[in-house]
Amino acid sequence: MVADIETQDASQSQGVEGELMDEQLGATLREWWRPLLIFLASRLAVLSMVGAAGVALRRPVSTILVGWDAKWYLMIASKGYVHHIPHLGTEARNQSDLGFFPLLPLIIRFVHLVTGLAWSTSGFLAVSFTGITASLALWCMLRDRFALDETARGIALILLSPCALAFSYVYSEGLILTGVALSLFLLGRKRWLLAGLAASLATAADPVGCAAFFPCAVAAYLAIRQDREWKALLAPAASLIGVTSFFGYLWIHAGSPLTWFDAQRAGWQGGFYGLGVPNAVWTVLAHGFHNVNPPVKVASFLIAIWLVVRFVKVAVPPTWRAYVYSVLAFGLLSPIIGITPRILLRDGPLLGTVGATLDRFRYTIVLSVSLVALCALTILASTPKWTP
Repeated sequence: MVADIETQDASQSQGVEGELMDEQLGATLREWWRPLLIFLASRLAVLSMVGAAGVALRRPVSTILVGWDAKWYLMIASKGYVHHIPHLGTEARNQSDLGFFPLLPLIIRFVHLVTGLAWSTSGFLAVSFTGITASLALWCMLRDRFALDETARGIALILLSPCALAFSYVYSEGLILTGVALSLFLLGRKRWLLAGLAASLATAADPVGCAAFFPCAVAAYLAIRQDREWKALLAPAASLIGVTSFFGYLWIHAGSPLTWFDAQRAGWQGGFYGLGVPNAVWTVLAHGFHNVNPPVKVASFLIAIWLVVRFVKVAVPPTWRAYVYSVLAFGLLSPIIGITPRILLRDGPLLGTVGATLDRFRYTIVLSVSLVALCALTILASTPKWTP
């Protein structure tokens, strides 16, 4: 009798908790105009600067937005993956599209098939859409923990961060942040399978997106330890669908499940792992600011330290911490990349949390510095001087 009453009480408690969560979700959805407005304002600012740089350099905006990594994504979308790494000697000659993940090219191909538009236009539409979904997903994630104004500040710091120009380039940042933010949001609601599937979007979009596996694993561990909820294992299992499917495809297509690693080592990331940050520091000390890329990496590394110092003081779920630290670890382990503005952008929960918890005076200073850096990097990215 007592056991039945306890079971009934627990059931009622879960029902009330579920109703409160549904009401909160409904309120969050009604607030979506805020992140959309911030996103549109940030895109207007970036595209205006790209347009100004294009006029000054006599380059069409369309060619600027499909430079750097974008050309590889568009090549995969239009032609598919090549079968072999070139191995022609130098890293630049060894580069191939086998070093890039497939989800963004698949979406670009879908847009092209549906609309019949040019590949570059289809790419721009695809990343515009994923930028919107990332803004909305990040809003839901942050709104679960912070007040309305705090959430708005957090979103603004992400969308106006120094490398937020990536939301307008044909890059995968929008996809990564969409999957990660949705996954963290769903993990907080114990929607294990949906959380894992959302994380799989990130693991299919980019190698750093594979950090989405770790919060799923942490959530499963805690759920099993505390409540014996073995269903939580669905989250980490499903999160790996994206990356394992890609590696399986490469095994069939190119002859090895390790093709992506081989392509990266041959064309981009030769050398010892973990030297990205030390090499950037040494280059700045030895050669100063002759090359823009190392100073930007060093500055990003120092900013990351400051962000982490702020972040560790905030009460956030362990799943958020697992993702934030995993992304930084990916950057630190890289042979050449280190900590860059793009790494910090992909670490959206870190930027969003710090932005939401700064007092207004410090936030104004940080956002102003971020805007100046965004302007500078957007202009530099329109030239060969800086690689975004």
